[in-house]
Amino acid sequence: MASTPLTPSPAPAEHTEFVLTLVCADGPGIVHGVTGAVVAVGGNITESQQFASSETGRFYMRLQVDAPATAEEFEAALAPVVARHRIEHVLDRARRPLRTLILASKATHAVNDLLYQRSSGHLPIDVPLILANHDTIAPLAGFYGVPFEHRPVSGPEEKAAFEARVLEAIAEHDIELVVLARYMQILSPELCAALAGRCINIHHSFLPGFKGANPYRQAYARGVKQIGATAHFVTTDLDEGPIIEQNVIRVDHTRSPRELMAIGQDAESRTLRQAVTWYAQSRVLLDGTRTVVFR
Repeated sequence: MASTPLTPSPAPAEHTEFVLTLVCADGPGIVHGVTGAVVAVGGNITESQQFASSETGRFYMRLQVDAPATAEEFEAALAPVVARHRIEHVLDRARRPLRTLILASKATHAVNDLLYQRSSGHLPIDVPLILANHDTIAPLAGFYGVPFEHRPVSGPEEKAAFEARVLEAIAEHDIELVVLARYMQILSPELCAALAGRCINIHHSFLPGFKGANPYRQAYARGVKQIGATAHFVTTDLDEGPIIEQNVIRVDHTRSPRELMAIGQDAESRTLRQAVTWYAQSRVLLDGTRTVVFR
C-alpha cells in the first residue's frame, strides 16, 4: 500500500529583534495599547522599561521585542495606539550600528577609546569619518582604518567652513550621532540647533572652576580631592546641556599633575564611551533639560 506523502510544514517566519522607544503625555492605557500591538504581531518582549515624569507630565518607554514580523507590520499594529495617545516613537532594529561622526582636536584618549571599543565589537557604532581641526589624530585614524579629514580652524572664516563641512558630512554619510571627542572649539548656535538631541560632548565636569587648556595643573595647585567627567548633549549653553552620564574619582595630595591628567582622561574616555553606548542602544530620551536613561 502506497504511503501518503507528508505535506511539508511551512517555513517558520524569520524573527527580528526590534527596539521601540516612545514619548507621549502620560495617561491610562498606553502600556496596554503598546503591548497589545506586540501581541498582534506575535512578538515577545525581552526587555521593558518605563518612566513617568512628574515634572513634565510625559511618559517614556523602551521595549525590546523579538517578533516574526517586518518593521512595516509592526508599525501597522502600532498605528492605532500611536494615533490615540499622540505618541512620538522610533522603531529600529536592535544592535544596529549607529552611523557616527567624530569631531576631534589634539587629544587622542577619547578618540582612541571609541575606536578601540568599536573595533572590538563592544560599541555599536559605525564611524565613516573623523573631522579634526589638528592633524594629531591622523595616525590613530589610519591605524583603525577610519577616514580622516584635517581642517584647520584659526579664525571665523575657517570655523564657518569647518562647520559647513560637518553638515555636509552628516548628509553625505547619513550621520545619526555627532561625538565631540575633546573637540576644543565652541559650536555656533546654528550648528547646535541643527544637531539638537544628537550631539554628545565630554567635559571635565568636576573641575568647574578651572578653565583653559590645562585644568589638571590648576587642580593640582588647588589640591583637589576629586576629579571626574560629564557626558552631555550639546546646547547653546556651553557645557550645560542635558547630562547623560557622570563619573568621579577620589584623589589626594600624593598625585602629581601628570597622574591627575591620566586619571582624568581615563574618566573622560569611560564616561563618553558609556554615554555613546546608551545613545546607540536607544536608551537615552530627552525630558526637557534632563535625560531619561534606561540602563
